Amino acid sequence: MEAFLVSLGAVAIAEIGDKTQLLALILAVRFRAPLAVIAGIFVATVANHALAAWAGTLVAAWLTPQLLAWVLGLSFLAMGLWTLVPDAPPSEDEAQAASRFGPFLATTVAFFLVEMGDKTQIATVALGARYETLALVAFGTTLGMLAANVPVVLFGEAAAKRVPLHYVRFAAAALFIVLGLAALGSAIGYTS
Repeated sequence: MEAFLVSLGAVAIAEIGDKTQLLALILAVRFRAPLAVIAGIFVATVANHALAAWAGTLVAAWLTPQLLAWVLGLSFLAMGLWTLVPDAPPSEDEAQAASRFGPFLATTVAFFLVEMGDKTQIATVALGARYETLALVAFGTTLGMLAANVPVVLFGEAAAKRVPLHYVRFAAAALFIVLGLAALGSAIGYTS
């Protein structure tokens, strides 16, 4: 259950103000079809994060526990620092991706592509490696993405204007740094 809850919380917080959340806002405003946009976000996230969590479990299988603890600790610390840097809005090309296919398919394709290499996808790889429970990590990160994006889709710009993004970025950074320090503590424990 820890894998699910940490995955949900880490990704939900990290997604606030992220490029994919800004894309969700753009798609919601453009299509005015909230259920189709939410369904597209769900499908794209399930596919993207299941692959990312699976990649994390593969990484965990290849590394010794000590090396994995060091890699995870440093990765989570890097994620914490990266989270402090505000994302730029998605490019016009990313926002326009596949718009001729309607709101569901356009959202699915655009969200999947923009999520590639994004903070939350990389965090999912690290969480998959940390917990080695593909289903719980993928389910937790997917629900975390939905928890952050559904209100944006439903309430649009009004919600975006009321969220103090700098506080959320600091909270997300703190969470990743705590996870990193815990993993580094484990790594040091292996050397003692």
